[in-house]
Amino acid sequence: MAWVALFLAGLFEIGWAVGLKYTDGFTRPMPSVLTAIAMAASFFLLAVALRSLPLGTAYAIWTGIGTVGTVLLGIVIFGEETTVLRLACIGLIVTGLAGLKLITP
Repeated sequence: MAWVALFLAGLFEIGWAVGLKYTDGFTRPMPSVLTAIAMAASFFLLAVALRSLPLGTAYAIWTGIGTVGTVLLGIVIFGEETTVLRLACIGLIVTGLAGLKLITP
């Protein structure tokens, strides 16, 4: 259950990171409220996961999911640059996340 909570926390992290772009500096009410809700959900689910997962592993995976997801959505939604080197770096992050998952009970 902790891994599911951690994965969902990472998805909500992607949501609030992308949501920040839509808040226009927190001047747009609806995107701001939705971003704040995603932040709260992300932190809550991370706290739930930390009940049984090691802090270093959980935090690294939480931020890694957020990083990879945000970069990919930046490419897809906002037309950010896509290069082989950038995608290779994302692949290294994913490899590290998979490694942490495999070595953590």
